[in-house]
Amino acid sequence: MMAAAMASAAERAVLIQDARNHVNQAIYLLMNRDVNYQFKTGSEVLKLMDAVMLQLSRARNRLTTPATLTLPEIASSGLTKMFTPALPPDILVNFYINLNKLCLTVYQLHVLQPSTTKNFKPAGGSILHNPGAMFEFGSQRYEVSHVHKVECVVPWLNDALVFFTVSLQLCQQLKDKISVFSSYWNYRPY
Repeated sequence: MMAAAMASAAERAVLIQDARNHVNQAIYLLMNRDVNYQFKTGSEVLKLMDAVMLQLSRARNRLTTPATLTLPEIASSGLTKMFTPALPPDILVNFYINLNKLCLTVYQLHVLQPSTTKNFKPAGGSILHNPGAMFEFGSQRYEVSHVHKVECVVPWLNDALVFFTVSLQLCQQLKDKISVFSSYWNYRPY
């Protein structure tokens, strides 16, 4: 039970950990110079800001853009197996972060009989699968019969998104100022 709880915490924290890793990479890019280092050109600063902004954008995107998953990917993710007692075999769950919300989606499944005449069309990847979506997992075919979604606002996620936006704006302002000064320095009247 302890291992299942640890695994579930790890799986739920993947998005936040990915965002943190990108922030750590941005910090590394900024701090990976000698204290007395002086930039020699504006383009050197612009290149650094581009790299930092890329990492900050990736971090923000991990929190704002949930991954699109197929139903078999959700079924094999281990999220359904983290509960004690175990969920019934006709239930799938998916956790994800969307902006400032932690979202839980519960899919109630209906087993399709091999003799069914219904046209089987597997659903592709999506953030939210609707009733009627079909998929195959193992040797069994399923159809989603009901979908229930619950969202919980996590206030510090909103703060994090605001800080990412402000950080990106400040980086862009620095780039704009460096570009203006670089063009001024490069202009030499004859």
